[in-house]
Amino acid sequence: MEKRILGNGLEVSAVGLGCMGMTHTFGAAADKQEMTRIIQAAVEHGYTFFDTAEVYVSDDGSDEHNEDLVGAALKPYRNQVKIATKFGIAFKPSGGFIYDTRPEKIRASLEASLRRLQTDHVDLYYLHRYDPEGHIEDVAEVMGQLIKEGKILHWGLSTVTEDVIRCAHAACPVTAIQNIYSMLERDTESLLPVLEELHIGLVTHCPLAKGFLTAAYDKHSIFPEGDWRGRMELFTEGGIQKRQAVLDLIQSKAREKNATPAQISLVWLMGKKPWIVPIPGTRKMERMIENGGEAEVHLTEGEIAEIDRALDDLGCTGMA
Repeated sequence: MEKRILGNGLEVSAVGLGCMGMTHTFGAAADKQEMTRIIQAAVEHGYTFFDTAEVYVSDDGSDEHNEDLVGAALKPYRNQVKIATKFGIAFKPSGGFIYDTRPEKIRASLEASLRRLQTDHVDLYYLHRYDPEGHIEDVAEVMGQLIKEGKILHWGLSTVTEDVIRCAHAACPVTAIQNIYSMLERDTESLLPVLEELHIGLVTHCPLAKGFLTAAYDKHSIFPEGDWRGRMELFTEGGIQKRQAVLDLIQSKAREKNATPAQISLVWLMGKKPWIVPIPGTRKMERMIENGGEAEVHLTEGEIAEIDRALDDLGCTGMA
């Protein structure tokens, strides 16, 4: 798999593996042995970038922690891969976030993540969500200290605006922003100029719109208990009909390129900038292999612009 550079020198595979869904969000935690096989097979297929977070704990009461899974699976390959994790929030039982970015809390979170990941450093450490009542400069100062100590090599921000990015970067250079970005959710495109200006990479989560852009789901699809997609309008009969033209568009391009809809969706996104790295997640070996097959699929600048115009006509901005 080709490599890409995020920010000031973090080299990663052009597609990363988002590991969240293996234990979190999509119902009960998946079989640990099978997920371990997928993660390790990903390394063999050229993936070098793996994403997790301290709050990715199983929703089924088993307390299966994503960082434990990722750390154990990647331990034999630690010197070959880059691990990204996140800090700064906890989930409220009623929904929403509890923010905590006190320096002592950040350090405690990092130490716990390092233990679970079975490593002495994190390659990319993200602030998971920005506290609107906090001071990003204070967080950046702690990140600078942790970089000097060698406990993290790079830091980043997730789900943030231009003002926060600029303030954070001025205090301690930011390597990457992780925001949602896909054919259905294109609001992050407004940040591309500032990221290019500041030489900050973009890591895109949900690049396949939670699986919608694989074209694998229809009105008859049934999601297991606890899978958040079962409660989303996106996967209802009406939601699918509303976006059918997008599926038709990528399926047509997939047939033309002898590719899959997922590959077209990822290559379209990666074609925007050479410093964009999608991190699709999966619980299936075949999907991991498929998502990493982007090197065999090519879209010209003209084809990407053509798809953009079609998406504009379909109203695909924040659509999901």
